[in-house]
Amino acid sequence: MAEVTYLEALRQGLWEEMERDERVFILGEDVGAYGGAFKVTEGFQERFGASRVVDTPISEAAVVGAAAGAAHMGMRPVVEMQFIDFISCAYDILTNYVATARYRAGLSTPIVVRGPSGGYVRGGPFHSQMPEAAFFHTPGLKLVCPATARDAKGLIKAAIRDEDPVIYFEHKYLYRRIKEDLPDGEEVLTPIGRARIAREGGDLTIVTWSAMVWKALEAAEEIEAKDGAAVEVLDLRTLLPMNDAAIVASVKKTNKLLVVHEDTRTGGVAGEITARVNEQAFEWLDGPIMRVTARDAPLPYSSTLEDYVLPQTDDILKAARWLLKY
Repeated sequence: MAEVTYLEALRQGLWEEMERDERVFILGEDVGAYGGAFKVTEGFQERFGASRVVDTPISEAAVVGAAAGAAHMGMRPVVEMQFIDFISCAYDILTNYVATARYRAGLSTPIVVRGPSGGYVRGGPFHSQMPEAAFFHTPGLKLVCPATARDAKGLIKAAIRDEDPVIYFEHKYLYRRIKEDLPDGEEVLTPIGRARIAREGGDLTIVTWSAMVWKALEAAEEIEAKDGAAVEVLDLRTLLPMNDAAIVASVKKTNKLLVVHEDTRTGGVAGEITARVNEQAFEWLDGPIMRVTARDAPLPYSSTLEDYVLPQTDDILKAARWLLKY
């Protein structure tokens, strides 16, 4: 076993897939000679060459369009967004062309669009977004949001092998903060669409994903230590497809649900999860479903204001304790 960071686990997954399948190639802004904005692809161009690690112009729409064309010709491209915020420039090609290609023409489009997402790094409004909800309602896409080093590796490998387009939200706050022992010489592969129980509990379910898993776990530990209640934390890992069965099973066990996500509140994924639980498990609920999310505001540069806008452990504690007493 070797301890690796979330970022290194992601690098390993990409590297292994490049070694395994010569159809896999990486393209994006500064991914080659510079090694990527966060050095995820450092050393890749030296190993695999400029034809498989391609530096592109600053045009996200063109990069995704080129990747889609390559995928339709039998390649398996991995697009890096320098920051996931800039994926909005490629919204049209992703939603109107890539996501509909299988329905329109029977074409699989095995591309991965990945990039650093999320806040807590004082990056301001253009470098801190978690725009999962913008793509969540688009049939044909898959959305992946790993929280652990193992899943960062296992899910990027699964995404590259998938026949459908995958948007892979890697959280930059976790890059070098989260570490995990991974087996040397053993393949790590995480199925897309399968949630995991990050912490067992019987009194309250917290459904979450990405960096919020760690804040939820912190809150759960404090509640158990100070309140004596056992909080279950369910890490969805992927939003599309969503593991409804895992959510419902946990709610049936605990009878109370808190959904936590980093994206803004209005129109966020928490609303959809709430609707699905109301449809599938309402009779098991002993209280209202609660949400802890970011406020409906652009993310400020100021550390104090960013902390105010983004969900914090104290926010989760407050909501969880209210539900536990309901």
